[in-house]
Amino acid sequence: MKVGYVRVSTEEQNTIRQEVLMHDLGVDKIFIDKASGKNTARRELQNMLEFVRVGDTVIVESYSRLARSTRDLLDIVETLKSKGVEFISKKESIDTCTPAGRLMLTIFAGLYQFERECTLERQAEGIAEAKKAGKYKGRKPLDVDADKFKELYGKWKAGRITAVAMQKELGLTAPTFYRRVKAYEGK
Repeated sequence: MKVGYVRVSTEEQNTIRQEVLMHDLGVDKIFIDKASGKNTARRELQNMLEFVRVGDTVIVESYSRLARSTRDLLDIVETLKSKGVEFISKKESIDTCTPAGRLMLTIFAGLYQFERECTLERQAEGIAEAKKAGKYKGRKPLDVDADKFKELYGKWKAGRITAVAMQKELGLTAPTFYRRVKAYEGK
């Protein structure tokens, strides 16, 4: 089955151009979102991902209609692949049914990985330079009421509350919570 996915960013924009293309391509079912592509939390995108089955092909006018970031695009295509579904983007001539289409996606994935590693490398270099100059102090620690922590810690160790409940009460994430516990127990 050919499944089309159409997206525009706002309710005011129309989808006619994309819908006509889907009709011309013989698409059997179309999912239409009128929502930003900044993330994948879109109702019809999720419905489409649930709907497709082995042997289906998802068709979009341009991959920017499916995802705005390379990471999201690759994640969606991987989800489709895991379900045995092919992907076609007409504008960019990407077709995962063909070796050339799979190559294009592999190149996108490689470029994304390269870009991400370069960004992290530049970030680490910048932090190192800022530390040398005495300008980087790291993230400021969260203020946690010491008395409240001590009281909740006692309850947690006695098994009267869970770690998750303590984290919620103190407003801490799990990693921060366990760092604080380690520091507290080290005293």
